[in-house]
Amino acid sequence: MVIGIDASRLAREDKTGTENYSLNLIKAIASVDKKNRYVLYFNQIPHFFEISQPNFSTKAISSPRFWTQGRLAFELLIRPPDVLFVPAHTIPVVRRPSLKTIATVHDLGAEFLAEYHKFPQKLYLTWSTEYVARNASHIISISKFTKKDLIKTLRVPSDRISVVYEGVDKRAFYPRSKEDISRAKAKYGLSKKYFLYVGTIQPRKNLVRLIEAFAKTKLKRIDLVLVGSRGWLEEEIYKAPEKISISDRIRFLGYVDNEDIAALYSGAIGLAFPSLYEGFGLPILEAWACGCPVLTSKIGAMAEVSGVAAIQVDPLVVDEVSKGLKRLATNKKLREGLIKKGGERVKEFTWERCAQETIKVFEKVYAQNVK
Repeated sequence: MVIGIDASRLAREDKTGTENYSLNLIKAIASVDKKNRYVLYFNQIPHFFEISQPNFSTKAISSPRFWTQGRLAFELLIRPPDVLFVPAHTIPVVRRPSLKTIATVHDLGAEFLAEYHKFPQKLYLTWSTEYVARNASHIISISKFTKKDLIKTLRVPSDRISVVYEGVDKRAFYPRSKEDISRAKAKYGLSKKYFLYVGTIQPRKNLVRLIEAFAKTKLKRIDLVLVGSRGWLEEEIYKAPEKISISDRIRFLGYVDNEDIAALYSGAIGLAFPSLYEGFGLPILEAWACGCPVLTSKIGAMAEVSGVAAIQVDPLVVDEVSKGLKRLATNKKLREGLIKKGGERVKEFTWERCAQETIKVFEKVYAQNVK
């Protein structure tokens, strides 16, 4: 079987959710599958990426615009694989009827939180997800929560969806030494204890309420550190600390690479992740892998992923988030218990397992193709 994979997202320098998903999954597939043949399609070959094994090949087909719907689509018409896998919410519209397609849908945020997505990106994301829902041979969902959304909102039949959980890269995320933590804190000018948030700075992450909740804890000598690139409609978030007079205790670090993020997780009081909507919630796994306790939302995929290994709060109730943060900061026994539970639960989420289950989906769809 020949599997073509849209690997275009690997070339992005500042990788976030779907880019890291693509990178880690492709690497894991290469480590566990020596039998099937793979073709990785790139718009441009990324730096520092190489898979040197006989059953993998790469093909750079550059195009300044409309890469998926134009250049990739044309390549697939000429030289189609047996199965095409796109690790994001889109597939080429123009393609051979015989080509089997599999796409990963990470969430339906553009449907449920439309007001928090930029125009025209929202239109394309909504359209492409709806197109995948109607036309992909099979869909991979990264959580049971997202599968339920696909069934309820986009009327996708259950048997066309497979739930395959993400993993965490244990080579990048593991507890750092005191020296590494001190070095990272010095690099970013962090002299106090701190709560940590990791993710894009955007409204659906519920950051204004998080900042308000942090202020209400009235905890002294503790900061709130937010790591992540600017998203959309972020102005209110950056203005919030000044509005409630705690600018001196809120730190926006911007994009931080994995090495430093792991050290920041390792040194944090806890991860504060009371998001309004997630398809999965990868920072939860990263925090656990680094020995960092977690506070997150008791709704959706975050509740599904975190289970009993995190403090779960109603993200819409500032007082509840605040009380959770205060418990995390003041109860050492609670933190130690959450670290232990998180360390056990994170063992269930590996990229190798994700790769093996994804390959089973490839084989299932291919078997349907050859009947």
